[in-house]
Amino acid sequence: MEPADVDLSAPLGGLTLPNPLTTASGCAGYGRELARFVPLDALGTVTTKTIMPTARAGRATPRMAETPSGMLNGIGLQGAGIDAFVEQELPWLAERGARVLVSVAGERLEDFADLAARLTGRPGVTGIELNMSCPNAAGRGMLFAANPATSYDVVRAVREVADPALPVYAKLTPDVTSITEIAAACVQAGADGLSMINTTLGMAIDLDTMRPALSGTTGGLSGPAIRPVAVRCVYQVHAAMAAGRIPPVPILGMGGIRTGRDALEFTLAGASGLAVGTALFNDPAAPLRILGELRAELAARGFARFTDAVGHAHRPTSDPAPTPTPTSIPTPAPPAERPS
Repeated sequence: MEPADVDLSAPLGGLTLPNPLTTASGCAGYGRELARFVPLDALGTVTTKTIMPTARAGRATPRMAETPSGMLNGIGLQGAGIDAFVEQELPWLAERGARVLVSVAGERLEDFADLAARLTGRPGVTGIELNMSCPNAAGRGMLFAANPATSYDVVRAVREVADPALPVYAKLTPDVTSITEIAAACVQAGADGLSMINTTLGMAIDLDTMRPALSGTTGGLSGPAIRPVAVRCVYQVHAAMAAGRIPPVPILGMGGIRTGRDALEFTLAGASGLAVGTALFNDPAAPLRILGELRAELAARGFARFTDAVGHAHRPTSDPAPTPTPTSIPTPAPPAERPS
């Protein structure tokens, strides 16, 4: 099979995208810098840096540090806020034909709902990604995504105000006891998909100053160092879906993707979408290269469609034939009871 013959179309909630690749939130800003290297409409979607209700300056420097096979960041969700985004950045993205997955976050449950309402009906918005790994002010600093009940509440609040046709993805942290429980709560609340994973908490000590390398002491670890953790999380949640413990929804996999082989690994584990993040810092043209490499890897293994490879690692070894994966998955109905 020739790589050019491979169909890379992929699902995003109930939508079908031309390919599965997007940017990981926070790694390509609002797309302006990336557009110098990659036509934004060539990507399946462009995921923005996280938008919050008001402008934020973020943490003091230093707030980034290199680590072996990765990077620590403690940016602190710096951004211009929702008003500047919908007035300046979103129209710019829409003019370039970008399909935009908008990452949003807040300190309170109401923040998520208000942001989703502001984005509903805006040109270019293809979906909303809920960054639930930020501290919950009402929960005394607890992360929303650290608990099934608060995860459920965030998704449900957004689902109640967002356009039913607009996919809502919940972004999950690996820093929990059971990521499948959190995933189940999000899907029960009406999430159309799951983004996995966010950075994992880490820190480094500067041996010259003999102090923490980041001003905020800890930060999010990203890059190839966390890929095995991310693949494990995707595999576990997809397995729970296959076993009927979680209604099936698309998974957007991310965490250290640098090559087509990395992308294929996530795909076989169960990801039907792929996000490139840290690799952009030293190779901003990486998304198109990775797409080409992924085509070649799929063709070499006889997959005529990208969706045929999704979750293939879960098939019995005695039955290696690819099985097509649906490109459109209905939104699950919310449960009668909220998780405890």
